[in-house]
Amino acid sequence: MFYFEYLPPYMQNKYFQSLIVIVAFVILTKLILVLFKNIFSKLVLKTKTDVDDLIVKKIRNPIFYILIILGVKTSVIPLNIQNGFAQNLNIILNSIIVIIITYMISKTLSIIVDGWGKEWSKRTNSSIDDGILPLIHKAISAVIWIFGGLYLLNLWGISIGPFLASLGIAGIAIGFAVKDSLANIFGGIQLILDKSIKVGDTVKLEKGDTGKVMDVGLRSTRVRNWDNEVIIIPNGQLANTSVVNYAQPDLSAREVVNFGVEYGSDPDKVKKVAMGVIKKVKTIVNEPEPFVRFINMGDFSLDFKLYFWVADYRQRFMTKDIVMTSLYRELKKAKIGIPFPTRTLYMHKKK
Repeated sequence: MFYFEYLPPYMQNKYFQSLIVIVAFVILTKLILVLFKNIFSKLVLKTKTDVDDLIVKKIRNPIFYILIILGVKTSVIPLNIQNGFAQNLNIILNSIIVIIITYMISKTLSIIVDGWGKEWSKRTNSSIDDGILPLIHKAISAVIWIFGGLYLLNLWGISIGPFLASLGIAGIAIGFAVKDSLANIFGGIQLILDKSIKVGDTVKLEKGDTGKVMDVGLRSTRVRNWDNEVIIIPNGQLANTSVVNYAQPDLSAREVVNFGVEYGSDPDKVKKVAMGVIKKVKTIVNEPEPFVRFINMGDFSLDFKLYFWVADYRQRFMTKDIVMTSLYRELKKAKIGIPFPTRTLYMHKKK
């Protein structure tokens, strides 16, 4: 196998050949360690991310142990041991290698998830990453070690069919038990990835509640309404309902002021007064252009609507207050009456 037949006769001793294999693997191990220290470690320092640095640091020692074990395994071959000890030793050494490789894969994936999580948390202000990252860590680690354990059982000649069947049944049972929790978790992930809402947005929920998003968590989202009450909505429910987000697609928002004037007023004069009010309010933008519409001749008033836009939806209520206050004063100054409901009663005397 190792071309020992081409060696001089004095080197045909099997113990000497075993020693050669051990020396060769020691040299190979030293070379690998030198490569990690002087080449790989320096190469990863040149990258922007520290993920590869951590991976190289984490797998260096396991690779060293694997090479040592492979050296021991290979050095036994020239000895040509035929009894059960050699077979059991081979299985034990293979089992140790499987455990080390499983550990390496688990740690490597955990480092990658950590790096991805840090990038994700930079783009979001939610706490969902605080809850989801440990969950992903545990899930990945569990899956890797389960597969590693099954491979070990197979290595020792133990049938893994019953274990796989048990895992399938257990998975179905657990799935039914945590169905709602999983729906909330995936609903939260969907909200974050879809970027439909984020912390700080003002939203209107399907039931009519309006408030600011405080947090998008692992299982629920918290919205604080204008009465300083916190509304907690399960993410699974929120992901499947209609939500108005005032912060999207941008911060601008339209506001409407309804008002009426008394019959006999000149509609053109009313519009001129209303537009004059709009021009004096600094928080109102000119694009889209504000406008006034005469919309109805009501029971006791001529009804108008004044439309305008603000650059930031958070200025809507303050701006509307300024507009309505100024509009009332300007209409009064222009001698345009603002009516109120009246009823005229006719009293008939009995003859």
